[in-house]
Amino acid sequence: MSNTERKTIADLLAVMAALRAPVTGCPWDLEQTFETIAPYTLEEAYEVADAIARNDRTDLKEELGDLLLQVVYHAQMASEQHAFTFADVVDGIVAKMVRRHPHVFGDEAARSTGAAKGFWETIKAGERSVRAGAVTTSTLDDVPLPLPALTRAVKLQHKAAKVGFDWPSLAPVFDKMREELAEFEEAAAGPDRSKATEEFGDLLFVMANVARHLELDPEAALRAANQKFTRRFHRIETLLSAKGKRPTDSTLEEMDRLWEQAKSEERKA
Repeated sequence: MSNTERKTIADLLAVMAALRAPVTGCPWDLEQTFETIAPYTLEEAYEVADAIARNDRTDLKEELGDLLLQVVYHAQMASEQHAFTFADVVDGIVAKMVRRHPHVFGDEAARSTGAAKGFWETIKAGERSVRAGAVTTSTLDDVPLPLPALTRAVKLQHKAAKVGFDWPSLAPVFDKMREELAEFEEAAAGPDRSKATEEFGDLLFVMANVARHLELDPEAALRAANQKFTRRFHRIETLLSAKGKRPTDSTLEEMDRLWEQAKSEERKA
């Protein structure tokens, strides 16, 4: 493999196969399984999202490569078990995209009809019924379990809303939010931590519903809040360091004043 030639997907597949080759491969790679690699797959997907949020196209290119490697890694392990190959993965996703876009790839009649409202869900429902055979599946069955909890909450609510199980406006959702907050406050004051955990989950779930009604991404909103907190706390540390101090040497009142200063500086900026 030349170091000057532009690399292709075939080169990546060859690298992955070499890493997993018995005897001559990488010992660490040879030890890995679907289960041990899965956390890395999730991590790489988050890093792609982070590069997009930071509007960093250089990082995005690199992170997309890392994510692609995860797909190749899983496909290589599946190939070793004679389950499927990378080519099967590509074949399957191309067929799915064509099948789910008859208004683009179908005959003239399908293209002229366009993307009718609800057609995507209809197609996906048909695919589920084919996979399940004669078994009736739930509306919620295709919402993946490993999704981040807030994202999964929104998707579950969206699926239920598609079949009419939804509040008609935002007002009753806010009413429910206030109800759940009161129940959580009551549980938090009591000795039963399991009850407090349950009520906190209910509160988060209804907050996700608020986000869905407003067409907000709760994960993106929380990531932004995390970044804002990190940025402002770093500023507190910088201001304290200028005084020869650390947070552990400071009082809550002093750090609170510096927090307000950091907020004020951001507004002016």
